[in-house]
Amino acid sequence: MKRSTLYTLAVIFAVAALFLVMTMGRANVECRVCLDYHGRSNCATARGTTEQAAHEGAQTTACGPIASGMDQQIECGRMEPTVAQCQTR
Repeated sequence: MKRSTLYTLAVIFAVAALFLVMTMGRANVECRVCLDYHGRSNCATARGTTEQAAHEGAQTTACGPIASGMDQQIECGRMEPTVAQCQTR
């Protein structure tokens, strides 16, 4: 491999690592949310800087596979979860 290619790959790796550390370093709350929607259920886990952000992220992710279309996604996102557990890391 050429030196320029190795330097380019090293820079890309360094930027990706920095991005990961900066975003994950602040995410100190982790939430697990389970939902039942139209006879289907799903659970998801998400991390965030606040409990609300982590909860919303987990609920949105849990709704993804069980709701189809924008109307159902919105309705599912507003439902009360069957399980909602949050913990600080």
